[in-house]
Amino acid sequence: MSSDLGGAEHRTAPAQYKRDLFGAFRAMWVLTLFDLPTTTKQHKREYVKFHDYLLDAGFVMLQFSVYARNVPSPERAKVIEDDLKEHLPPAGEVRVLSLTDQQYARMRLFIGKRKGKVEEVPQQFSFF
Repeated sequence: MSSDLGGAEHRTAPAQYKRDLFGAFRAMWVLTLFDLPTTTKQHKREYVKFHDYLLDAGFVMLQFSVYARNVPSPERAKVIEDDLKEHLPPAGEVRVLSLTDQQYARMRLFIGKRKGKVEEVPQQFSFF
């Protein structure tokens, strides 16, 4: 697409490019849900190692075996997922789910019969 602006040619970006450009800055939540065996001492060591990795990688525990991390973009969520694959324990099941910030905000937390408060988006992103 081009238009004439006083003799100079001007091109506008396609709509898809504009969506991708702004979409790159959309905050995401990466949820990790896992079920790991703890029947042997070796299994327990692997569980603790994976748990410690998640905490060191910036995840927060939502429930036992459910951790979440806020990231600034879908691209960063993919990087986190790829890193997580490198730290998977040899036994058990690990699931990863990426949600937009808006989807995560729709989560409801119930404690017993009363409604609780869902974790809020951090005020500052970490870049490391």
